[in-house]
Amino acid sequence: MKKLMLCLVALAALFASPAVRAQDISGNWQGTLKVGKDLRIIFNIYKGDKDGWSAKMYSIDQTSQPIPVSSVIRQGSVIKISVAGIDGSYEGTLSADGKSINGSWTQGGQPLPLALLRATPETAWEIPEAPKPPTPMAADANPGVEVATIKPGKPDSPGKAFTMNGSDVITINTTLNDLITEAYGLHSRQIIGSQTWMDNDKYDLTIEPDVPGVPSFAQSKVMIQKLLADRFQLKFHHEKKELSAYVLVLGTGGPKLTKSEAGDSGHPSLFFSGLGTLPARNSTMEEFAGVMQQAVLDRPVVDQTGIKGGWDFTLKWTPDESQFIGLRPPGSMLPPPKDDAPPDLFTAIQQQLGLKLTAEKTAVDVIVIDHVEKPSPN
Repeated sequence: MKKLMLCLVALAALFASPAVRAQDISGNWQGTLKVGKDLRIIFNIYKGDKDGWSAKMYSIDQTSQPIPVSSVIRQGSVIKISVAGIDGSYEGTLSADGKSINGSWTQGGQPLPLALLRATPETAWEIPEAPKPPTPMAADANPGVEVATIKPGKPDSPGKAFTMNGSDVITINTTLNDLITEAYGLHSRQIIGSQTWMDNDKYDLTIEPDVPGVPSFAQSKVMIQKLLADRFQLKFHHEKKELSAYVLVLGTGGPKLTKSEAGDSGHPSLFFSGLGTLPARNSTMEEFAGVMQQAVLDRPVVDQTGIKGGWDFTLKWTPDESQFIGLRPPGSMLPPPKDDAPPDLFTAIQQQLGLKLTAEKTAVDVIVIDHVEKPSPN
């Protein structure tokens, strides 16, 4: 039945009237998405490279920033738009007069109706003016801590977060071990001599840098390192130890990654949009391995791909019960996979990224705690 429906869609596109096939779809298409509250959505469609179509998406009630569109595909009267960065897609049918598209928006597996109308100068919604991009911190800056606040987190609350607010580094519900692994790019197994309170006491941190500008990912780590030394009196030394780990290497056919256009000045983005969906923008393989070992897997992940620079990709997989332990409530079970669920993590990394994740014992850098204290008062 599924194959029959696909064939019918293809035939409908093939035999659509010449007027529909020739209809120019460039311009702004706008409609209201009802998700508990009304969200006004705009797709700005324009001619792309090689006679194809490109687009930008706006959710003007949420942000003035455009949301990158991965692809726009037209098959006769059928319009398909993919927005991989937020795990979203739109599919609709263009009307014979070319003034509307009737379809649905799908995000996180949940389809919602979304009818789009071609905007005219009289009906077009105003796209808010985007704020000026924040000034990045000088690339050679070595930021310290101007002001830092440390507050108790919620001990019974699952989950944790590392984020930015302007130039400030923010952490929510993070233990000292979480802070160490984030600051030094480690898995918790790479911390030797940890004390019980280091993995139990949770903190909310706000760290303001002592130099102007928005810190890069690496500079934010430096800020956390300096706070650990000052407020937790953390002292340690490095050793090498053979541990069970995962090694990230190139797959047989080579990588399937898109080079980021953000360049060295762009900030990496590696934020889960659900357990098992990881959109990555301007992210290095070392950063990807770091996220895998800190949030997903139960052992260190060592990057041996040899791939340099920032890359864009979206990884989708079906987690198993050994993954995301620290981000799920204790004793919670993952929902059963759907019939059309993506593959397991190891298969997804090979199929979608052209990389390979293998389990083996290897020499890994560890830190040995020499001295640490509970944080000093604010």
